[in-house]
Amino acid sequence: MNLQEMLDQAATGTVHVEPGWGQGRATYGGLVGGLMYSALRARITAEPAPPLRSLTVNFVAPVTPGEATADARILRAGSSATQGMVTLHQGDAVVAVALATFGAPRTSVVTVPPSAVQMPQLAAPETLEPFPYIPGSTPDFFQHVELRLADGSPPFSAADTSHMTGWMRFREAPETFDVRHFVSIADAWPPAVIQMLPSPAPGSSLTWTLEILDDVAAAPETHWAYAVHTDQAGDGYAHTDARIWRPDGTLVAISRQTVSIFG
Repeated sequence: MNLQEMLDQAATGTVHVEPGWGQGRATYGGLVGGLMYSALRARITAEPAPPLRSLTVNFVAPVTPGEATADARILRAGSSATQGMVTLHQGDAVVAVALATFGAPRTSVVTVPPSAVQMPQLAAPETLEPFPYIPGSTPDFFQHVELRLADGSPPFSAADTSHMTGWMRFREAPETFDVRHFVSIADAWPPAVIQMLPSPAPGSSLTWTLEILDDVAAAPETHWAYAVHTDQAGDGYAHTDARIWRPDGTLVAISRQTVSIFG
């Protein structure tokens, strides 16, 4: 199954996680989030469906290749906001839980444009080399995503920085690109803080919250601009805050993570 087939099947509540999307001993978190979102989105019956405003995923245990079940349910559907929950099971174990909020637009006198958060000046994507996919050395899912680092340092380089900026997209563009695909790509960057480690060591997301600010439907081959900084790290945990823009500088999402660092 390719990405599109996995996303389509997840809408039925039965999820098949293909090999080749690993990140250490777990499946890449963006794919897990995309599959869970697909399962929940299929439960919304309102037409037109309200857009996704926020998705929070707790990674409870490693999601492994094979079959999984997505128990998706709508907690409440109000006149404008709808909230839902997805629990992902493999065997008898809960491996991930997600909460999502969908909200139809409504009239408001309050408008604050995201002018304070400007897209950084980035070199053109084609001038930057993507992170390589090296079987046995880099995460398996790197064969599916294209990450081009513009500023910051590569993982495990003993850097004194803890930020990254760059461009991201899928190596093989899907036929279409909607919210499911955006969720699946948005978590692709390594935890920014692991560039400070002098040698490879495990690091994984505990929680991930993605807030959608604008329409993310796009041409499948679109390069998305990304910038992340580390707010704080200590005691084996790090807290990061990221922004995602369209190439024209339109801010479309905020991504926040709590990360476990084993080094």
